[in-house]
Amino acid sequence: MFLSPCLRSAATASVRAVKRRKMLPTKAALTLTPNAIERVKVIVSEKPNAIGLKIGVRQRGCNGMSYVLDYAMEKAKFDEEVAQDGVKIFIDKKAQLTLLGTEMDYQETKLASEFVFNNPNITGTCGCGESFSV
Repeated sequence: MFLSPCLRSAATASVRAVKRRKMLPTKAALTLTPNAIERVKVIVSEKPNAIGLKIGVRQRGCNGMSYVLDYAMEKAKFDEEVAQDGVKIFIDKKAQLTLLGTEMDYQETKLASEFVFNNPNITGTCGCGESFSV
């Protein structure tokens, strides 16, 4: 796994199931909203050696999988790199198929601030939105 035990996670994330839509070919495996781009810039600027954020999945929660975000210090051999408006997101090889066609957003409310993945590939989520199944 790519998480270093001495580093804390870069951010938290939630999952949203969206209606299945016809997949359109795109150049990027993941697209970021303007809010997500701005937040990634802030997060990466706080870590001196980070070149971007890395997204992975791990077995957890009541629905099977959840997203994990961490700082990327380098690009691993099989990582998918998404560059958009000056930020870099690296997708772990285990997460690439589950993220295909996903929109990454950042939302702030009075109670929470987190990245939200609007993912057309998931078939179910738990009630709290932290885990999903494909």
